[in-house]
Amino acid sequence: MNNPDTRTADHPVRQGFAIGTTLVAAALLLVAGIVALLQGVAAIAENEMFVVGIEYTYRFDLTTWGWIHLILGIIAVLVSFGLFGGMAWARGMAFVIAALSIVANFLWMPYYPVWAIVIISLDVAVIWAVATWRPGTDRWAPPR
Repeated sequence: MNNPDTRTADHPVRQGFAIGTTLVAAALLLVAGIVALLQGVAAIAENEMFVVGIEYTYRFDLTTWGWIHLILGIIAVLVSFGLFGGMAWARGMAFVIAALSIVANFLWMPYYPVWAIVIISLDVAVIWAVATWRPGTDRWAPPR
């Protein structure tokens, strides 16, 4: 009836899905990093581009937000290249960068709420993917 192997994290189907999701997460992290980088440059260079709706408790100057997004974007791009290469350090850093991105985009909501929610959702997918996949239990073994 119920095979105990189907409930473990090492199940080949689950690991295959996690590997595929990790590769997609690396691509999403790359795209999100590039967009954050561009968002940061736009906020630094042209403050009039962004419109703030309601007052918000966690309000920063747009230039500060620009630098936050620029730095997170650069790090996210570098980490995504590490994820594509299957580096162990990149998995840990992807988790940290995605968590920081969730916080930053939550605080960024007054400027672009829909975009912030989309990025938060993508960051949750990145965290799930890198937390679920365990190297060595699959057929995909990139060079280290």
